[in-house]
Amino acid sequence: MESSVLLSKGCTPRQGFLITASLLTLWHLSITASVTIESVPPLMAEGDDILFLVDNLPEKTVTLVWFKGLTNMKAVIAIYGRHINLSASGPLHSGRETIYYNGSLLIKKITQKDTGFYTLRSYDKYLNIISTTFTYVHVHDFLWNCGRHATSAQPTIESVPPIAAEGGSVRLLIHNLPENLQGFVWFKGMSVFRDHEIARITTDMNSSVTGPAHSGRETLNSDGSLLLYNVTQNDAGLYTLRIMSTDLKSEEAHVQLHVNSSLFPCCNPLTSSQLMIQPVPLYANEGESVLLQVHNLPEDLQAFTWYRAIYRVPYFEIVKCSRVLNTTTWGNQYSRRETVYPNGSLLLQDIAEKDAGMYTLEILKSDFKTEKAYVQFHVNKFVEQPFVQIANGKVSSQRSVIFTCVSPDTDISIHWIFNNQSLQLTERMTLSPTKCGLRIDPVQVENFGEYRCEVSNRVSSKTSLPISFQDE
Repeated sequence: MESSVLLSKGCTPRQGFLITASLLTLWHLSITASVTIESVPPLMAEGDDILFLVDNLPEKTVTLVWFKGLTNMKAVIAIYGRHINLSASGPLHSGRETIYYNGSLLIKKITQKDTGFYTLRSYDKYLNIISTTFTYVHVHDFLWNCGRHATSAQPTIESVPPIAAEGGSVRLLIHNLPENLQGFVWFKGMSVFRDHEIARITTDMNSSVTGPAHSGRETLNSDGSLLLYNVTQNDAGLYTLRIMSTDLKSEEAHVQLHVNSSLFPCCNPLTSSQLMIQPVPLYANEGESVLLQVHNLPEDLQAFTWYRAIYRVPYFEIVKCSRVLNTTTWGNQYSRRETVYPNGSLLLQDIAEKDAGMYTLEILKSDFKTEKAYVQFHVNKFVEQPFVQIANGKVSSQRSVIFTCVSPDTDISIHWIFNNQSLQLTERMTLSPTKCGLRIDPVQVENFGEYRCEVSNRVSSKTSLPISFQDE
């Protein structure tokens, strides 16, 4: 959409905002040179075949070596001499691996023992290392066919309560988690540098590991949520969560933590001189309006800009307003549902679920110094009725079965019901990370009956029709 300029009280457009390279830093180890490795398929279970598909090998490559792990260069799986077109097995070759001329590695009938890092090195004719490339594979005992694999919903974070009282506690709660979780890392601020790391946890660890930014008052839970105790004004600000998946992909989500002094009435931004934004309401239904109400705007304001993200780049601009030029310029994220006011507040009308998330306001003062504030709001959506899928409605005892709760909704809680009562989990039952999948292994007589699932969010809930599960 082309920008348009309208006469109004607003602010001067400012160009040149950049995202630092650190925002693009990946969780996994960097790849030297330009060699890439793709796992085909990206997700796999025991018994599957996996191909590490290699691309962009250096032209001078003469010898290729695959290793198991990251550091032990004696753990050789296979070697390929391209100049003689021959391969040789290494100490860790199990008889299931095949290495190809282009460097790709095939492993047949993988097991959970195959989970881990794999390293590919290429050498020139003088046996000098040209490139070293890493990849990671996680082998599941089975795969869930539910959750966010088929959706585009992104993780979001909610501060509970929305404004923390000084001396109190606050929980940073995650919504829309992926099913193929590998772990979580929390950072203080927007950068994902090691110095800003608070804590991390992976699915194969029993406890979290603290980082340099840990104050001793944070607890990282197994669901990824971060609990802060004895909150102070120094805790206020932006927090970044990095979510790692077993396919080595990562996603980031952000949340702004507001802290009010206990000396002042809770949730009253007028008691502070700090630039602050309140969403009114914090939770709105689809089709309603939300006002991003700005407080404590400085008197020497020259201009302000709203962004539909935490990144202050032109692509995410909603509107720029200049008091000096008396102009308003609408940006790429303008949807014709926004109204901007002279005091900096922004009204969004007829909101949809996709409108929820983080917004940034940046102001320019008369001394040419900038200040920014973040705000987040949530959109309530009434859930639709889910349904339960089962691979085979008649299964002999002593075999396994997987139930799937299928719902088009995101950001929901899932609860399982068995014979009209809440399902009591046993040691033979496994729930997927988001509880959309239920596995029973092995099946016993007492597991036969009717199964239903209930999905809910903060405003609604619905239960599926029952599905009968019986012996053959």
